[in-house]
Amino acid sequence: MQRVCFILKVRPGRLAEYRERHARVWPEMREALTATGWHNYSLFSTDEGMVVGYLETDDFEAAREAMARTDVNARWQAEMAPFFENLPGRPDEGMVPLAELFHLP
Repeated sequence: MQRVCFILKVRPGRLAEYRERHARVWPEMREALTATGWHNYSLFSTDEGMVVGYLETDDFEAAREAMARTDVNARWQAEMAPFFENLPGRPDEGMVPLAELFHLP
């Protein structure tokens, strides 16, 4: 199982709405994430808008590619893109995995 962690930055003034949107993620989006291999997927944020994502998957690139082929992902990414700063393209394309430095199983 591959553990993946990434960071993104939400635009100033948009964090409250971003948090609200994630409090009610569409059921079909949740189903698509699970079906394409995204497990234990969590998002965390600071009050300054730094978003930290974590997930577990067998193959991150394969999971991203499978998700990118879904219609629900295209709709979700289009709605989420305006929330982020310094992010060319779709938010899911900006998920650059951080290097793991330590893990205590």
